Amino acid sequence: MKCLSIALLMCCLSSVAMATGSPERPAVIVGSKAFTESVILGDVAADLAQQAGARVRERRELGGTRVLWDALLHSDIDVYAEYTGTLRREIFAGRNLSGTRIALKKALAEKGVTLGPALGFSDSYALAMRKNEARRLHIHSISDLRKHPDLEFGFSNEFMARSDGWPGLQKAYSLPQTHVRGMAHELAYRAIATGAIDVTDVYTTDPNIHAYHLALLRDDRHFFPSYDAVFLWRSDLAKRAPTVVAALRRFAGRIDVATMRRMNAAVQLDDADDRAVAAAFLGKSGSASTPESMWDRLALRVRQHVVLVVISLGAAILFSIPLGIIASRRRFLGQTILAVTGMLQTVPSLALLVLMIPLLGIGGPPALLALFLYSLLPIVRNTHAGLVNIDSALIDSARALGLPYTARLWRIELPLALPSILAGIKTSAVINVGTATLAALIGAGGLGQPILTGIRLNSIPLILEGAIPAVLLALLVQGIFELVERLLVPRGLRRV
Repeated sequence: MKCLSIALLMCCLSSVAMATGSPERPAVIVGSKAFTESVILGDVAADLAQQAGARVRERRELGGTRVLWDALLHSDIDVYAEYTGTLRREIFAGRNLSGTRIALKKALAEKGVTLGPALGFSDSYALAMRKNEARRLHIHSISDLRKHPDLEFGFSNEFMARSDGWPGLQKAYSLPQTHVRGMAHELAYRAIATGAIDVTDVYTTDPNIHAYHLALLRDDRHFFPSYDAVFLWRSDLAKRAPTVVAALRRFAGRIDVATMRRMNAAVQLDDADDRAVAAAFLGKSGSASTPESMWDRLALRVRQHVVLVVISLGAAILFSIPLGIIASRRRFLGQTILAVTGMLQTVPSLALLVLMIPLLGIGGPPALLALFLYSLLPIVRNTHAGLVNIDSALIDSARALGLPYTARLWRIELPLALPSILAGIKTSAVINVGTATLAALIGAGGLGQPILTGIRLNSIPLILEGAIPAVLLALLVQGIFELVERLLVPRGLRRV
């Protein structure tokens, strides 16, 4: 009885301690787009959330507007920085939300999203040219471009497709230019500096405008709306982390245009770490995420990359070999299988990754499924080819000896087809390693992350930090399968 009383007392004390103890800190996921200003604002939001007592996770450089918006709607992130003009012209294109903030707040609330107060600056789209070229051609406004149909336009890929981008701009100004190409925003500056293009789109807070001696063309028809920077967050965050929402609201009006431009310049032109820039702005000595050393980053990215490749390739092998066997046995069904897997291979990898987001969200699952689908064709095709090209006399001999179907398959046909099957697996593995670098665009990490950051910051060392390990990993994978082939395939059956 005494022991029982002590045990009950301990349970009661434990319950009281749990009831009176501090609750677990809420988890908050902060996202950012794949350009410097968005990354800095994401770091600011992450620091504010951490100061408010939350456990913070950042999903950085996730891609364009639609990727972030879908991630917010599907609870893959809780907060990210957006612009009111983008919301009105892109997210809610077709709805008349050009009036007050009330209409915009109501439209967002219907989606379960809260519109935060303005951060204090506006970052509008603009068109830019080299100053000396604009002066030579007497081009001061966007309307003046109509007089020069031979000019080469190069716009960011997102601007090429947005309703508040090139399609709407061309219609509003009746621009006759046909030499228009899409490219990464950061690469457009190099192109305009070398004369490869004459006009590009810029953000008005971008320090590269001055660094590349560009002139902004006046929007004389007032096509571009106001792009006030705001934080968006899921409406349920107010219940889960009220202190974080309060901190985000208190941040209203804290960043003016000059301050944002200085922070962008520090990262893009002075090679400062964006986390450190955000922390310095907030008067902190640290940040929500402490930057790792290069070797720590490399180890993490390689581990993430290998996981993506191994899981997706392993699943593809398990599915593809049976599909290849079926395709070799049933002519019509086989042609259908080869056609479907071939069609999947023709879908652009980036498009396939983005298409997976509404189904699976962002991060690992959509990346794994996309890589799995891309790995099918070489294995299915080589399994099919290896089986149908076996000398029919060997199969007839096996039948004459009375070997059942299963025994013929496992003891004769698959061993003879093994060199072809392994060649297909090796091809899929190498393709998989390269394609997996794009997974970073949807938050799955891997060796594509330093490549994307390097492109954003115009940093060759960062690009090489991802590209060189990816090449070495592809060579390692190829070497491993060469060794597997030597171990499993008899010398007489090996491919030369």
